[in-house]
Amino acid sequence: MIDFSYTRATSVADALRAQAATPAAKYLGGGTNLVDLMRENVERAPALIDVRALPDSIDAREDGTVLIGAGASNTTVAGSAVIRQHYPVLAQAILSGASAQIRNMATVGGNILQRTRCAYFYDSSRRCNKRTPDSGCDAIEGLNRAHAILGASSSCIATHPSDMCVALAALDARVHLRSVAGSRVIGLRDLHRLPGATPDVETNLRPGELIEAVELPAAPAGSASLYRKVRDRASYAFALVSVAAIMRVERGTILEVRLALGGVAHRPWRCEAAEAALSGRAPTREAFEAAAAAELEQAQAQTQNGFKIELAKRTLVATLEDVAGRSA
Repeated sequence: MIDFSYTRATSVADALRAQAATPAAKYLGGGTNLVDLMRENVERAPALIDVRALPDSIDAREDGTVLIGAGASNTTVAGSAVIRQHYPVLAQAILSGASAQIRNMATVGGNILQRTRCAYFYDSSRRCNKRTPDSGCDAIEGLNRAHAILGASSSCIATHPSDMCVALAALDARVHLRSVAGSRVIGLRDLHRLPGATPDVETNLRPGELIEAVELPAAPAGSASLYRKVRDRASYAFALVSVAAIMRVERGTILEVRLALGGVAHRPWRCEAAEAALSGRAPTREAFEAAAAAELEQAQAQTQNGFKIELAKRTLVATLEDVAGRSA
């Protein structure tokens, strides 16, 4: 049994003060990941700071941006009229993840910071560099069918489990952070790290920082978007491969395209090579296949997940074809 203290913060400032008093404390949102990890003895926080008093509003601002409070539930975001109208890819991504009950509890901030669902990370009898640095990675020679094909390292091949974050990466979302030292804003793409030699360091958060809100840029006019998720069963399963795609086509030319992959890397994977290959091109299957090939050129398979490379290519192409048709 893990002994820990519990504090329910009444405001962001209150939460930051509590964390400063106990630097090893963990922020607790809906608890849909952290509580599981504590039950499995993976997380051993001496103190929990309940931050469900965080802002949970979804505010459309005059400049066209939208600010989502980190305390908003996944259900609230997916059901928001503003999100469904202007950022449908985000609503689609959220609704494809977990169950309705979990979406009711899970918060935006907690979703962003959820940890990998790698079975070796959860099993304390197995070697895992993410859980115990420099202990080794049993997934590399073990059951790795669902593991990373992009950006992995010899220290870790785990994937980031979030659907929501894949859409946020494609949308160029920004994360508002706050600590006792002050506030800052960073791109979601800069928040999560690749594993390298230190897979236990998963984000670029500074000590004590709290996610306060997520900012969406103004929705690109005339664009179409889609989130597609490929998984082993129709519901309540993590992605083998997922794609968030946003595209604007005018007069037979791709003027803007933003793509992100899920289920393939340690963080939501922005498809910079595919985007560069498609910019200014006609939206043809040939162009989409070339872009997918360029994006997956550096992919590396493990002993059991080589199929994900071809699956990622085909899912990218199918999603691009669908979005191009909607945009046109």
